Amino acid sequence: MMNAEMMKQGAGMMSHPVAKGAMVAATGYAATRALVGQGLLRNPLLLLAGGIAGGIAVGYLLHKHEKEIVLAVSKAIGMGKDFVMQQRENLDDLVAEAKETEAQAAAAPAAAAPATEPGADAAT
Repeated sequence: MMNAEMMKQGAGMMSHPVAKGAMVAATGYAATRALVGQGLLRNPLLLLAGGIAGGIAVGYLLHKHEKEIVLAVSKAIGMGKDFVMQQRENLDDLVAEAKETEAQAAAAPAAAAPATEPGADAAT
């Protein structure tokens, strides 16, 4: 079915890094599904054991990298506080600008009304 040209083209495609990665991923997925899918997901005791083992592994990693995690979280909290303060300043600026615009809009008709009054007094 496959001729020599098709075989050469297929071999050339397998030298591409993306093709190799896809092949490894597909093989790993198939192997994991065959091993884990049949036993782990169908047996509650194995599922519990897997959860406990995963929890122990995560706990160990959290304990091992505790200082880095605390620094990263505190940095993120500080960045969040800075962001909130910056947004609050922007909102205050917008409110002040809106008040100025309202004051100018209210002052314009008030300034135009006294200009007509002296002319009306002169006519009477």
